[in-house]
Amino acid sequence: MDISEGTFKVVLVTTGRKTGKEHAVEIRAVFFDDKFYFSRRNPDSDWLKNALANPSVKVQYQGDTILGTALLVNDSELCKKISQMKYSDKRSEETRVVLQVSPCG
Repeated sequence: MDISEGTFKVVLVTTGRKTGKEHAVEIRAVFFDDKFYFSRRNPDSDWLKNALANPSVKVQYQGDTILGTALLVNDSELCKKISQMKYSDKRSEETRVVLQVSPCG
């Protein structure tokens, strides 16, 4: 699958940490360095909590489903880069929680 670097909407599918059922959410993603990145201002969203509890996730984009492994980004410079790619306004300067999804295979 050939994906261009940039920002676009995808569907992130996580496994519910309480229900064990798939949970899908449409969300803006940043694709950079062959990985998907998702960010939030705070860590309270269900999709983030689910991905951290069950790191096997799916990203649905343009009719394809990509299996991936999620992990929290601890590199502040990378977090800043992702925010700058995702936003063109003052939100690009805000501190964000960033989730990285590396495609499997």
